[in-house]
Amino acid sequence: MDRLLGKVAIVTGASSGIGAETARLFVREGAAVLLTARRLDRLQALAGELTAAGGKAVAAPCDCTKLEDCVRAVETAIGQFGRVDILVNNAGVADQHRPITRCDQDWWDYICDTDLKSVYYITREVLKYMEPAGKGSIVNISSIGGVFGSAGVAYSAAKAGVIGLTKNVAMQFAGTGIRCNAVCPGPTPTELNTPEALATFDQEFAELCGKHMYDDCPLSGARDQANAILFFASDDSAAITGQSLIVDRGRTL
Repeated sequence: MDRLLGKVAIVTGASSGIGAETARLFVREGAAVLLTARRLDRLQALAGELTAAGGKAVAAPCDCTKLEDCVRAVETAIGQFGRVDILVNNAGVADQHRPITRCDQDWWDYICDTDLKSVYYITREVLKYMEPAGKGSIVNISSIGGVFGSAGVAYSAAKAGVIGLTKNVAMQFAGTGIRCNAVCPGPTPTELNTPEALATFDQEFAELCGKHMYDDCPLSGARDQANAILFFASDDSAAITGQSLIVDRGRTL
C-alpha cells in the first residue's frame, strides 16, 4: 500500500477495462488521478466511486487523437493537482485482425491515430512539465501484437510504434528522474473484445494469428495489467526504463 502516496497521475482511456482498473489501483495506492476518456458519463461515475471511497479523482473528457484535447487534459491536471508525476497512455481501440490486403486507408488511419499518434500527443505535453521537474514515469500500453505482429496490420504497426516511442523517450531521458516503459498485454477480457466485438474480426486472419499462441494458458485480467502498470509507475521500478513487459500468462512463450 501507499506505493503512489502523494503522486499525481493521468490515466487515459480510464472509462473502462484496463484504464478503469488502473485508476482504482492507483487511488488505493495513494495517488490523485485525472481520469480521461471520450465518455464523460462513465468518467464521472468512476470519479464519484473513487472519491466516495476517500480518494482523489477528477474526470476530464479527452479525445487523445486531438492535440487540443491532450493540451487541455494536461492543463487540467496541473490546475487541479499542481503537477504530473505519472502518465499512463492506455487510450486505444481494439484490433479487428485485418490483414494488409483487407485493411483500407480509413481503418489504417483510425487505428494508427488512436493507438499511436495519441501517445505521441499527450506524452509530449506531459514532458513539458516533467522535464523542468526532473522526474516522472510514463507507462505506455502496447500489446503482444506490437511485439510479435500477431494482430491486424494497422494494430500491429501502431503497437510496435508505441514500443519504439517508449525506447526513444527513455533514451532521451536516461540517467534523469524521468522514465518511460511499456506494458504489452496479451488477450484480456474487456469491453473491446466481447463476443460481439470478436464477431466483427477478420476470422480467417484471426485464426492464422491464433496458431502462434498457446491457447491452453488462462487469460490475463484487467487487474493483472494494472499491477504491471503500477510497478512501472512506482518507485519499485526506479532503475528500469525503456523496457517492455509482456503480461499474457505465457501465451506467447
